[in-house]
Amino acid sequence: MILKNNIWILFIFCSALVHAQQNDFFFGKIEDSKTGEPVVFANIRIKDKALGVITNVDGSFRIPLRYKDYGDLIEVSSMGYQTKEIPIKDFLQEGINLILLNPSAIGLQEAVVKARDKRRKRLGPKRIVQKAIAAIPSNYPTTSFSTIGYYRDYQLNDGEYMNLNEGIMEVYDQGFDQLDDATSEIQVFNFELNKNFEQDSMARMAYDYENYKKIIKKAYLGAYGGNEFRILRIHDAIRNYNAFSYDYIGILKNDLLKSHNFLRSKDSYSDNEALYGIKFWQIHLNYRAHGEIFISKKDFAIHRLEYTMYNAKRTNKENKKNKHGHKQKVIFDILTEYRRVNGKMFLNYISFHNNFEVRRPPKFALDSTFVNMPRGYYALYFNKAVDSLTAANPKNYDMMFQKKKYGIDKIEVFSDSVRIYGDSDFKQAVFNARGETSALISKRKANEVEDMFEIGIEDVRDTNGNLVNKPNIKEYQQYREFFVQRIKPNSRSPLDGEFMDKGKPIFEDQPMIKPKDYKEYWMNTPLEAKIN
Repeated sequence: MILKNNIWILFIFCSALVHAQQNDFFFGKIEDSKTGEPVVFANIRIKDKALGVITNVDGSFRIPLRYKDYGDLIEVSSMGYQTKEIPIKDFLQEGINLILLNPSAIGLQEAVVKARDKRRKRLGPKRIVQKAIAAIPSNYPTTSFSTIGYYRDYQLNDGEYMNLNEGIMEVYDQGFDQLDDATSEIQVFNFELNKNFEQDSMARMAYDYENYKKIIKKAYLGAYGGNEFRILRIHDAIRNYNAFSYDYIGILKNDLLKSHNFLRSKDSYSDNEALYGIKFWQIHLNYRAHGEIFISKKDFAIHRLEYTMYNAKRTNKENKKNKHGHKQKVIFDILTEYRRVNGKMFLNYISFHNNFEVRRPPKFALDSTFVNMPRGYYALYFNKAVDSLTAANPKNYDMMFQKKKYGIDKIEVFSDSVRIYGDSDFKQAVFNARGETSALISKRKANEVEDMFEIGIEDVRDTNGNLVNKPNIKEYQQYREFFVQRIKPNSRSPLDGEFMDKGKPIFEDQPMIKPKDYKEYWMNTPLEAKIN
Protein backbone atom coordinates (compact mmCIF):
# COMPACT_ATOMS: atom_id res chain seq x y z
CA MET A 1 0.00 0.00 0.00
CA ILE A 2 1.17 3.57 -0.70
CA LEU A 3 0.96 6.12 2.10
CA LYS A 4 1.35 9.89 2.10
CA ASN A 5 4.71 11.56 1.39
CA ASN A 6 6.18 8.57 -0.41
CA ILE A 7 6.19 6.28 2.61
CA TRP A 8 5.85 2.57 1.92
CA ILE A 9 5.40 -0.22 4.42
CA LEU A 10 7.50 -3.37 4.20
CA PHE A 11 6.27 -6.60 5.78
CA ILE A 12 9.16 -8.80 4.62
CA PHE A 13 12.00 -9.01 7.12
CA CYS A 14 15.56 -10.08 6.37
CA SER A 15 16.08 -10.95 10.02
CA ALA A 16 14.04 -11.91 13.04
CA LEU A 17 16.05 -9.47 15.18
CA VAL A 18 13.50 -6.69 14.73
CA HIS A 19 10.91 -8.88 16.51
CA ALA A 20 13.29 -9.42 19.41
CA GLN A 21 13.65 -5.68 19.98
CA GLN A 22 11.33 -3.68 22.15
CA ASN A 23 7.74 -3.20 21.01
CA ASP A 24 7.68 0.51 21.87
CA PHE A 25 9.40 1.63 18.64
CA PHE A 26 8.33 2.14 15.06
CA PHE A 27 10.88 1.34 12.37
CA GLY A 28 11.87 2.98 9.12
CA LYS A 29 14.31 2.79 6.24
CA ILE A 30 15.54 5.52 3.87
CA GLU A 31 16.27 4.79 0.22
CA ASP A 32 17.29 6.78 -2.84
CA SER A 33 14.18 7.21 -5.01
CA LYS A 34 16.21 6.78 -8.21
CA THR A 35 18.54 3.87 -7.38
CA GLY A 36 16.82 2.09 -4.50
CA GLU A 37 20.09 2.16 -2.55
CA PRO A 38 19.92 2.82 1.23
CA VAL A 39 20.73 6.38 2.28
CA VAL A 40 23.40 5.90 4.93
CA PHE A 41 23.73 8.35 7.83
CA ALA A 42 20.65 10.37 6.88
CA ASN A 43 19.24 12.74 9.52
CA ILE A 44 15.89 11.77 11.08
CA ARG A 45 14.77 14.73 13.22
CA ILE A 46 11.69 15.26 15.37
CA LYS A 47 11.30 18.81 14.18
CA ASP A 48 9.72 20.53 17.17
CA LYS A 49 12.05 18.88 19.68
CA ALA A 50 15.46 19.33 17.98
CA LEU A 51 15.97 15.64 18.62
CA GLY A 52 16.64 12.71 16.36
CA VAL A 53 18.85 9.89 15.08
CA ILE A 54 21.06 9.00 12.11
CA THR A 55 20.27 6.06 9.82
CA ASN A 56 22.39 2.90 9.95
CA VAL A 57 24.48 1.49 7.10
CA ASP A 58 21.37 -0.21 5.71
CA GLY A 59 19.39 3.06 5.88
CA SER A 60 17.34 1.87 8.85
CA PHE A 61 16.28 3.74 11.99
CA ARG A 62 13.85 3.46 14.90
CA ILE A 63 11.93 6.06 16.92
CA PRO A 64 10.01 5.55 20.18
CA LEU A 65 6.26 5.19 19.69
CA ARG A 66 5.56 7.80 22.34
CA TYR A 67 6.47 10.54 19.88
CA LYS A 68 3.46 9.58 17.73
CA ASP A 69 1.21 10.84 20.51
CA TYR A 70 2.75 14.32 20.32
CA GLY A 71 1.72 14.86 16.68
CA ASP A 72 5.15 16.10 15.65
CA LEU A 73 6.72 16.18 12.21
CA ILE A 74 9.66 14.03 11.18
CA GLU A 75 12.24 15.90 9.11
CA VAL A 76 14.35 13.66 6.88
CA SER A 77 17.49 15.11 5.30
CA SER A 78 20.81 14.02 3.90
CA MET A 79 23.57 15.73 1.97
CA GLY A 80 22.75 15.65 -1.73
CA TYR A 81 19.01 15.04 -1.20
CA GLN A 82 15.89 17.16 -0.91
CA THR A 83 14.70 17.55 2.67
CA LYS A 84 11.33 15.95 3.41
CA GLU A 85 8.85 16.51 6.26
CA ILE A 86 6.44 13.73 7.26
CA PRO A 87 3.82 13.72 10.05
CA ILE A 88 4.69 11.09 12.63
CA LYS A 89 1.08 9.91 12.57
CA ASP A 90 1.65 8.58 9.03
CA PHE A 91 4.15 6.01 10.27
CA LEU A 92 2.78 2.52 10.90
CA GLN A 93 3.71 0.55 13.98
CA GLU A 94 3.93 -2.80 12.19
CA GLY A 95 6.70 -3.57 9.69
CA ILE A 96 9.32 -1.20 8.32
CA ASN A 97 8.23 2.17 6.91
CA LEU A 98 10.12 2.95 3.69
CA ILE A 99 10.89 6.60 2.88
CA LEU A 100 12.19 7.63 -0.55
CA LEU A 101 14.43 10.70 -0.85
CA ASN A 102 14.88 12.59 -4.11
CA PRO A 103 18.34 13.84 -5.14
CA SER A 104 18.82 17.62 -4.91
CA ALA A 105 18.60 19.83 -7.99
CA ILE A 106 20.14 23.27 -8.55
CA GLY A 107 17.54 25.85 -7.56
CA LEU A 108 16.98 29.36 -8.87
CA GLN A 109 18.61 30.99 -5.84
CA GLU A 110 21.88 29.09 -6.40
CA ALA A 111 21.87 30.07 -10.08
CA VAL A 112 21.52 33.75 -9.06
CA VAL A 113 24.39 33.42 -6.56
CA LYS A 114 26.62 31.96 -9.25
CA ALA A 115 25.70 34.72 -11.69
CA ARG A 116 26.40 37.51 -9.21
CA ASP A 117 29.60 36.17 -7.69
CA LYS A 118 32.01 35.47 -10.52
CA ARG A 119 35.02 36.06 -8.29
CA ARG A 120 34.09 33.21 -5.92
CA LYS A 121 33.37 30.92 -8.86
CA ARG A 122 36.98 31.29 -10.00
CA LEU A 123 38.39 30.04 -6.71
CA GLY A 124 40.61 26.98 -7.12
CA PRO A 125 40.06 23.87 -4.95
CA LYS A 126 43.17 24.41 -2.84
CA ARG A 127 42.23 28.02 -2.17
CA ILE A 128 38.70 27.00 -1.12
CA VAL A 129 40.11 24.48 1.40
CA GLN A 130 42.59 27.07 2.65
CA LYS A 131 39.78 29.56 3.30
CA ALA A 132 37.70 26.85 5.02
CA ILE A 133 40.50 25.97 7.44
CA ALA A 134 41.16 29.64 8.18
CA ALA A 135 37.43 30.13 8.90
CA ILE A 136 37.16 27.32 11.48
CA PRO A 137 37.51 29.66 14.51
CA SER A 138 34.61 31.79 13.26
CA ASN A 139 32.35 29.01 11.96
CA TYR A 140 32.57 26.62 14.95
CA PRO A 141 31.77 27.34 18.61
CA THR A 142 34.54 28.78 20.77
CA THR A 143 32.36 28.84 23.89
CA SER A 144 31.23 25.86 25.94
CA PHE A 145 28.54 23.56 24.54
CA SER A 146 27.44 19.95 24.85
CA THR A 147 26.27 17.22 22.49
CA ILE A 148 24.12 14.28 23.57
CA GLY A 149 24.17 11.25 21.34
CA TYR A 150 24.04 7.54 20.69
CA TYR A 151 27.46 5.87 20.76
CA ARG A 152 28.32 2.34 19.66
CA ASP A 153 31.35 0.24 18.87
CA TYR A 154 31.22 -3.17 17.25
CA GLN A 155 32.95 -5.55 14.87
CA LEU A 156 31.82 -7.21 11.68
CA ASN A 157 32.68 -10.83 10.92
CA ASP A 158 31.81 -11.53 7.28
CA GLY A 159 29.00 -8.99 7.57
CA GLU A 160 27.71 -10.30 10.92
CA TYR A 161 27.54 -7.84 13.82
CA MET A 162 29.38 -8.95 16.96
CA ASN A 163 30.56 -7.43 20.23
CA LEU A 164 28.02 -4.59 19.91
CA ASN A 165 28.39 -2.12 22.77
CA GLU A 166 26.06 0.86 22.83
CA GLY A 167 25.10 3.73 25.06
CA ILE A 168 23.95 7.32 25.43
CA MET A 169 26.56 9.96 26.34
CA GLU A 170 26.86 13.70 26.76
CA VAL A 171 30.07 15.42 25.71
CA TYR A 172 30.87 18.73 27.40
CA ASP A 173 33.15 20.67 25.07
CA GLN A 174 34.84 23.93 26.09
CA GLY A 175 35.02 25.17 22.52
CA PHE A 176 37.21 24.88 19.45
CA ASP A 177 39.87 27.20 20.86
CA GLN A 178 40.64 24.51 23.48
CA LEU A 179 42.28 21.09 22.92
CA ASP A 180 39.49 18.54 22.91
CA ASP A 181 41.19 15.52 24.50
CA ALA A 182 42.68 17.63 27.30
CA THR A 183 39.61 19.69 28.23
CA SER A 184 36.39 17.94 27.18
CA GLU A 185 34.44 15.85 29.70
CA ILE A 186 32.03 12.98 29.02
CA GLN A 187 29.09 11.83 31.11
CA VAL A 188 27.82 8.31 30.45
CA PHE A 189 24.04 8.02 30.78
CA ASN A 190 23.96 4.33 29.90
CA PHE A 191 26.36 1.83 28.33
CA GLU A 192 25.83 -1.88 27.82
CA LEU A 193 26.72 -4.93 25.78
CA ASN A 194 23.88 -5.94 23.45
CA LYS A 195 23.59 -9.68 24.00
CA ASN A 196 21.31 -10.16 20.98
CA PHE A 197 24.46 -10.13 18.86
CA GLU A 198 27.36 -12.58 18.63
CA GLN A 199 30.21 -12.33 21.17
CA ASP A 200 33.92 -12.97 20.54
CA SER A 201 36.36 -12.37 23.40
CA MET A 202 39.53 -12.38 21.27
CA ALA A 203 38.18 -9.80 18.84
CA ARG A 204 37.12 -7.67 21.82
CA MET A 205 40.58 -7.51 23.44
CA ALA A 206 42.85 -4.45 23.17
CA TYR A 207 45.33 -4.13 20.32
CA ASP A 208 48.49 -6.10 21.07
CA TYR A 209 51.45 -5.13 18.87
CA GLU A 210 53.97 -6.73 21.23
CA ASN A 211 52.68 -10.29 20.81
CA TYR A 212 50.85 -9.66 17.53
CA LYS A 213 47.65 -11.20 18.88
CA LYS A 214 45.53 -8.32 17.58
CA ILE A 215 46.93 -5.78 15.13
CA ILE A 216 46.03 -3.43 12.31
CA LYS A 217 48.06 -4.51 9.29
CA LYS A 218 50.32 -1.72 7.99
CA ALA A 219 49.15 0.71 10.68
CA TYR A 220 49.36 1.42 14.39
CA LEU A 221 46.47 2.50 16.59
CA GLY A 222 47.27 3.69 20.07
CA ALA A 223 45.36 2.02 22.88
CA TYR A 224 44.46 5.31 24.64
CA GLY A 225 43.69 3.28 27.74
CA GLY A 226 41.44 0.96 25.77
CA ASN A 227 38.77 3.66 25.66
CA GLU A 228 37.02 3.29 22.29
CA PHE A 229 35.10 6.56 22.60
CA ARG A 230 38.30 8.49 23.22
CA ILE A 231 39.86 6.85 20.15
CA LEU A 232 36.87 8.00 18.11
CA ARG A 233 37.03 11.61 19.35
CA ILE A 234 40.73 11.89 18.55
CA HIS A 235 39.96 10.98 14.92
CA ASP A 236 37.70 14.01 14.41
CA ALA A 237 40.13 16.08 12.32
CA ILE A 238 37.78 19.11 12.21
CA ARG A 239 37.40 19.35 15.99
CA ASN A 240 41.14 18.67 16.39
CA TYR A 241 42.17 21.00 13.55
CA ASN A 242 45.04 22.37 15.66
CA ALA A 243 46.23 18.96 16.99
CA PHE A 244 47.35 15.71 15.36
CA SER A 245 44.46 13.46 14.36
CA TYR A 246 45.59 10.76 11.88
CA ASP A 247 47.86 10.13 8.87
CA TYR A 248 48.06 11.85 6.40
CA ILE A 249 45.71 14.57 7.62
CA GLY A 250 48.12 15.20 10.48
CA ILE A 251 47.36 18.60 12.00
CA LEU A 252 44.58 19.79 9.71
CA LYS A 253 45.51 23.48 9.70
CA ASN A 254 49.19 22.76 8.99
CA ASP A 255 49.41 19.52 6.99
CA LEU A 256 46.34 18.98 4.81
CA LEU A 257 47.20 21.56 2.13
CA LYS A 258 50.88 20.75 1.80
CA SER A 259 50.53 16.95 1.80
CA HIS A 260 47.69 16.39 -0.72
CA ASN A 261 46.64 17.07 -4.29
CA PHE A 262 43.25 18.75 -4.84
CA LEU A 263 40.55 18.68 -7.52
CA ARG A 264 37.05 20.16 -7.72
CA SER A 265 34.37 17.45 -7.60
CA LYS A 266 30.60 17.55 -7.85
CA ASP A 267 28.94 20.27 -5.78
CA SER A 268 26.29 19.24 -3.25
CA TYR A 269 23.65 20.57 -0.88
CA SER A 270 22.90 20.29 2.80
CA ASP A 271 19.63 21.67 4.17
CA ASN A 272 19.32 23.72 0.96
CA GLU A 273 22.79 25.21 1.46
CA ALA A 274 25.09 25.01 -1.58
CA LEU A 275 28.42 23.27 -0.97
CA TYR A 276 31.69 23.02 -2.86
CA GLY A 277 32.81 19.44 -3.38
CA ILE A 278 36.60 18.92 -3.42
CA LYS A 279 38.51 15.65 -3.76
CA PHE A 280 42.06 15.27 -2.48
CA TRP A 281 44.57 12.44 -2.42
CA GLN A 282 48.10 11.35 -1.48
CA ILE A 283 49.99 8.39 -2.97
CA HIS A 284 53.05 6.67 -1.45
CA LEU A 285 54.89 3.44 -2.20
CA ASN A 286 53.04 1.41 0.46
CA TYR A 287 49.97 3.55 1.01
CA ARG A 288 47.48 5.71 -0.80
CA ALA A 289 44.83 7.96 0.68
CA HIS A 290 41.70 9.54 -0.79
CA GLY A 291 39.44 12.16 0.74
CA GLU A 292 36.57 14.46 -0.11
CA ILE A 293 35.52 17.62 1.67
CA PHE A 294 32.29 19.61 1.35
CA ILE A 295 32.50 23.33 2.09
CA SER A 296 29.80 25.99 2.29
CA LYS A 297 29.72 28.48 -0.58
CA LYS A 298 28.30 31.00 1.88
CA ASP A 299 30.94 31.19 4.64
CA PHE A 300 33.38 28.31 3.87
CA ALA A 301 32.16 26.18 6.81
CA ILE A 302 33.21 22.53 6.50
CA HIS A 303 30.09 20.37 6.46
CA ARG A 304 31.62 16.98 5.74
CA LEU A 305 35.04 15.32 5.63
CA GLU A 306 35.63 11.83 4.24
CA TYR A 307 39.02 10.12 4.34
CA THR A 308 40.19 6.60 3.45
CA MET A 309 43.67 5.10 3.81
CA TYR A 310 44.56 2.07 1.65
CA ASN A 311 47.28 -0.55 1.74
CA ALA A 312 48.90 -0.18 -1.69
CA LYS A 313 50.43 -3.68 -1.46
CA ARG A 314 47.24 -5.69 -0.93
CA THR A 315 43.95 -6.04 -2.77
CA ASN A 316 40.61 -6.21 -1.02
CA LYS A 317 38.99 -9.51 -0.10
CA GLU A 318 36.28 -9.20 -2.77
CA ASN A 319 38.81 -8.31 -5.51
CA LYS A 320 36.42 -5.57 -6.63
CA LYS A 321 36.97 -1.89 -7.36
CA ASN A 322 36.25 0.34 -4.37
CA LYS A 323 34.63 3.78 -4.36
CA HIS A 324 37.93 5.33 -5.48
CA GLY A 325 38.25 3.14 -8.55
CA HIS A 326 40.93 0.62 -7.51
CA LYS A 327 41.10 -2.71 -5.67
CA GLN A 328 43.46 -1.83 -2.83
CA LYS A 329 42.62 -2.85 0.71
CA VAL A 330 41.17 -0.38 3.23
CA ILE A 331 43.25 0.24 6.36
CA PHE A 332 40.89 2.80 7.87
CA ASP A 333 37.95 4.90 6.76
CA ILE A 334 36.63 8.02 8.55
CA LEU A 335 33.47 10.00 7.89
CA THR A 336 32.71 13.19 9.83
CA GLU A 337 29.74 15.49 9.30
CA TYR A 338 28.80 18.80 10.92
CA ARG A 339 25.56 20.75 10.68
CA ARG A 340 24.53 24.32 11.30
CA VAL A 341 22.67 25.23 14.50
CA ASN A 342 22.05 28.88 15.43
CA GLY A 343 24.71 30.03 12.97
CA LYS A 344 27.51 27.72 14.23
CA MET A 345 28.66 24.29 13.05
CA PHE A 346 28.22 21.37 15.47
CA LEU A 347 29.03 17.69 15.11
CA ASN A 348 26.27 15.64 13.48
CA TYR A 349 28.04 12.27 13.47
CA ILE A 350 31.42 10.62 13.16
CA SER A 351 32.13 7.07 12.00
CA PHE A 352 35.59 5.48 12.23
CA HIS A 353 36.14 2.11 10.57
CA ASN A 354 39.31 0.03 10.39
CA ASN A 355 40.31 -3.54 9.53
CA PHE A 356 42.24 -5.63 12.05
CA GLU A 357 43.64 -9.13 12.40
CA VAL A 358 43.34 -11.55 15.32
CA ARG A 359 45.94 -14.31 15.60
CA ARG A 360 44.29 -17.28 17.21
CA PRO A 361 46.23 -20.40 18.31
CA PRO A 362 47.20 -22.67 15.40
CA LYS A 363 44.69 -25.38 14.56
CA PHE A 364 47.57 -27.87 14.24
CA ALA A 365 50.40 -27.45 16.75
CA LEU A 366 53.33 -29.22 18.38
CA ASP A 367 52.29 -29.98 21.95
CA SER A 368 55.54 -31.34 23.43
CA THR A 369 58.88 -33.01 22.65
CA PHE A 370 61.02 -35.70 24.23
CA VAL A 371 64.64 -36.69 23.60
CA ASN A 372 65.73 -40.32 24.07
CA MET A 373 69.50 -39.95 24.37
CA PRO A 374 70.44 -43.67 24.60
CA ARG A 375 68.52 -44.52 21.42
CA GLY A 376 69.25 -41.21 19.70
CA TYR A 377 65.81 -39.97 18.65
CA TYR A 378 63.46 -37.02 19.07
CA ALA A 379 59.81 -37.75 19.87
CA LEU A 380 57.33 -35.06 18.71
CA TYR A 381 53.76 -35.03 20.03
CA PHE A 382 51.05 -33.06 18.18
CA ASN A 383 47.54 -31.93 19.13
CA LYS A 384 45.98 -33.65 16.11
CA ALA A 385 46.53 -36.68 13.89
CA VAL A 386 49.44 -36.10 11.51
CA ASP A 387 49.50 -36.53 7.76
CA SER A 388 51.84 -39.51 7.27
CA LEU A 389 53.23 -38.28 3.94
CA THR A 390 54.47 -34.87 5.16
CA ALA A 391 55.42 -36.20 8.62
CA ALA A 392 57.70 -38.87 7.09
CA ASN A 393 59.63 -36.44 4.85
CA PRO A 394 63.17 -35.80 6.27
CA LYS A 395 63.33 -32.47 4.41
CA ASN A 396 60.70 -31.11 6.80
CA TYR A 397 63.00 -31.31 9.86
CA ASP A 398 66.26 -29.77 11.02
CA MET A 399 67.87 -31.96 13.70
CA MET A 400 70.30 -29.95 15.88
CA PHE A 401 72.60 -30.76 18.79
CA GLN A 402 74.86 -28.16 20.41
CA LYS A 403 74.03 -25.73 17.55
CA LYS A 404 75.20 -28.21 14.89
CA LYS A 405 72.91 -29.77 12.30
CA TYR A 406 72.94 -33.56 11.84
CA GLY A 407 71.43 -35.97 9.33
CA ILE A 408 68.34 -38.15 9.84
CA ASP A 409 68.59 -41.92 9.72
CA LYS A 410 64.87 -42.81 9.79
CA ILE A 411 61.40 -41.50 10.80
CA GLU A 412 58.61 -43.41 12.49
CA VAL A 413 55.10 -41.94 12.16
CA PHE A 414 52.32 -42.77 14.62
CA SER A 415 48.78 -41.39 14.81
CA ASP A 416 49.63 -38.07 16.53
CA SER A 417 53.38 -38.36 17.12
CA VAL A 418 56.64 -38.78 15.23
CA ARG A 419 60.03 -40.29 16.16
CA ILE A 420 63.04 -38.88 14.34
CA TYR A 421 66.27 -40.90 14.63
CA GLY A 422 69.58 -39.14 14.14
CA ASP A 423 72.36 -40.51 11.96
CA SER A 424 75.53 -42.15 13.34
CA ASP A 425 77.29 -38.77 13.73
CA PHE A 426 74.41 -37.50 15.86
CA LYS A 427 74.48 -40.59 18.09
CA GLN A 428 78.25 -40.31 18.50
CA ALA A 429 78.01 -36.62 19.43
CA VAL A 430 75.34 -37.36 22.04
CA PHE A 431 77.47 -40.26 23.39
CA ASN A 432 80.55 -38.03 23.67
CA ALA A 433 78.58 -35.43 25.59
CA ARG A 434 77.10 -37.86 28.12
CA GLY A 435 79.52 -36.79 30.85
CA GLU A 436 78.71 -33.09 30.35
CA THR A 437 74.95 -33.70 30.39
CA SER A 438 75.16 -35.89 33.51
CA ALA A 439 77.07 -33.14 35.35
CA LEU A 440 74.45 -30.54 34.43
CA ILE A 441 71.60 -32.78 35.53
CA SER A 442 73.30 -33.47 38.86
CA LYS A 443 73.52 -29.70 39.37
CA ARG A 444 69.82 -29.41 38.66
CA LYS A 445 70.42 -27.65 35.36
CA ALA A 446 68.27 -29.86 33.19
CA ASN A 447 67.10 -26.79 31.27
CA GLU A 448 70.66 -26.33 29.96
CA VAL A 449 70.61 -29.92 28.70
CA GLU A 450 67.33 -29.22 26.91
CA ASP A 451 68.88 -26.18 25.24
CA MET A 452 71.49 -28.46 23.62
CA PHE A 453 68.78 -30.19 21.58
CA GLU A 454 66.78 -28.36 18.91
CA ILE A 455 64.37 -29.51 16.23
CA GLY A 456 63.12 -27.40 13.35
CA ILE A 457 59.79 -28.31 11.73
CA GLU A 458 58.19 -26.99 8.56
CA ASP A 459 55.61 -28.15 5.98
CA VAL A 460 54.24 -30.87 8.29
CA ARG A 461 50.45 -31.00 8.13
CA ASP A 462 47.61 -32.72 9.94
CA THR A 463 45.10 -34.98 8.22
CA ASN A 464 42.92 -31.94 7.42
CA GLY A 465 45.75 -30.13 5.67
CA ASN A 466 46.50 -27.58 8.41
CA LEU A 467 50.16 -26.52 8.53
CA VAL A 468 51.94 -27.07 11.85
CA ASN A 469 52.23 -24.02 14.11
CA LYS A 470 50.75 -21.71 11.47
CA PRO A 471 48.78 -18.94 13.22
CA ASN A 472 45.06 -18.97 12.55
CA ILE A 473 44.67 -15.40 11.34
CA LYS A 474 41.13 -14.03 11.13
CA GLU A 475 40.30 -10.61 9.74
CA TYR A 476 37.53 -8.42 11.15
CA GLN A 477 36.22 -4.90 10.68
CA GLN A 478 35.99 -2.50 13.64
CA TYR A 479 33.51 0.39 13.86
CA ARG A 480 33.22 3.22 16.37
CA GLU A 481 30.37 5.68 15.82
CA PHE A 482 28.75 8.61 17.58
CA PHE A 483 25.43 10.01 16.33
CA VAL A 484 24.33 13.29 17.89
CA GLN A 485 20.69 13.38 19.03
CA ARG A 486 20.65 16.82 20.66
CA ILE A 487 22.92 19.87 20.70
CA LYS A 488 22.98 22.23 23.68
CA PRO A 489 24.75 25.51 22.81
CA ASN A 490 26.23 27.44 25.75
CA SER A 491 26.04 24.38 28.01
CA ARG A 492 28.73 23.93 30.66
CA SER A 493 29.80 20.79 32.49
CA PRO A 494 28.45 20.54 36.05
CA LEU A 495 31.03 21.41 38.71
CA ASP A 496 30.10 18.39 40.82
CA GLY A 497 29.60 15.99 37.90
CA GLU A 498 31.04 12.50 37.63
CA PHE A 499 32.78 12.01 34.30
CA MET A 500 34.20 9.19 32.24
CA ASP A 501 37.77 8.19 33.00
CA LYS A 502 39.25 8.46 29.50
CA GLY A 503 42.28 6.45 30.59
CA LYS A 504 40.40 3.14 30.87
CA PRO A 505 37.77 1.22 28.84
CA ILE A 506 34.19 2.50 28.80
CA PHE A 507 32.82 -0.72 30.28
CA GLU A 508 35.36 -0.80 33.14
CA ASP A 509 33.75 0.66 36.23
CA GLN A 510 32.77 3.99 34.67
CA PRO A 511 30.26 6.18 36.53
CA MET A 512 26.82 6.30 34.91
CA ILE A 513 24.34 9.08 35.58
CA LYS A 514 20.86 9.25 34.08
CA PRO A 515 19.54 12.83 33.90
CA LYS A 516 15.90 13.75 34.37
CA ASP A 517 15.30 13.84 30.61
CA TYR A 518 17.05 10.51 29.97
CA LYS A 519 13.89 8.95 28.51
CA GLU A 520 13.96 11.44 25.63
CA TYR A 521 16.99 9.62 24.17
CA TRP A 522 17.21 6.15 22.69
CA MET A 523 19.62 3.72 21.09
CA ASN A 524 19.30 3.31 17.33
CA THR A 525 20.29 -0.37 17.46
CA PRO A 526 20.76 -2.03 14.01
CA LEU A 527 17.59 -3.81 12.95
CA GLU A 528 19.36 -6.77 11.38
CA ALA A 529 22.08 -9.07 12.66
CA LYS A 530 23.82 -9.09 9.28
CA ILE A 531 24.75 -6.36 6.80
CA ASN A 532 23.98 -7.45 3.25
